[in-house]
Amino acid sequence: MRLWSLHPKYLDAKGLVALWREALLARKVLENKTRGYKHHPQLVRFYTSDNPLGFINSFLREVYTEACLRGYTFDKTKIDIPSQSQNGFITVTDGQLQYEFDFLQQKLLKRDVKKYEENLVVSDIAVNPVFKVIPGGIADWEKVKPMPDMDRTF
Repeated sequence: MRLWSLHPKYLDAKGLVALWREALLARKVLENKTRGYKHHPQLVRFYTSDNPLGFINSFLREVYTEACLRGYTFDKTKIDIPSQSQNGFITVTDGQLQYEFDFLQQKLLKRDVKKYEENLVVSDIAVNPVFKVIPGGIADWEKVKPMPDMDRTF
């Protein structure tokens, strides 16, 4: 499970579809409607927020919106679209955001070079709007995977 902090616009088609499925699963976990994944590290920040279901629904709304912008037909009935935005935010560190962006770029280099190249111009990484960026390193809950140095030029 990967619930990207970065904005879903950076994801390729495969990544966006996976994010949709995984966020729907995350909501089921937060609703106690599944046995597995209850202690998954990606859910820590939702569990520790003041409104886990509100935030995951707002998160899903942003994924749904990105899918619509791309002309995809995600099933809107699978999510609770709040009539207004979730109040507040969940914090994410700039170090976590950079790690996620680099990790995504590594994936895109292998499966969608065009999207990888589109992301090369990004200098200020946007987040899913449920998050607010604060200074700091990679999150304690992140399972850091070693990444090769990537040449950001082609």
